[in-house]
Amino acid sequence: MPLRTASLSVCAIALALLAGCSSMGTPWSSSGATTAPAPAPRQICNAQPAQGFVGRTNTSQNLEQARQRAGAAMARVLHPGQVTTREFNAERLNLEVDATGRILAVRCG
Repeated sequence: MPLRTASLSVCAIALALLAGCSSMGTPWSSSGATTAPAPAPRQICNAQPAQGFVGRTNTSQNLEQARQRAGAAMARVLHPGQVTTREFNAERLNLEVDATGRILAVRCG
């Protein structure tokens, strides 16, 4: 009988170790998986607060201040005759300028 008792003890220890490991999770299990960070909230452009820049000279400082006032994530300057993409981007502020660099229009897109 001592051999049987030793075998049962070894089995009990092995089961206890396996049970402990199973609660730790594995890299591919749902219990141990990490979640992706939530996407950053979108910065929707509102051109109205930046309309005061119409008539000013296009400078990097004016561009940045207009972008901030509009709440836009990004801004670009559109020169006369410049080829641009036509897709609408609700996070982008556009400053349309004339040949001398004077801001003619401020709009989102």
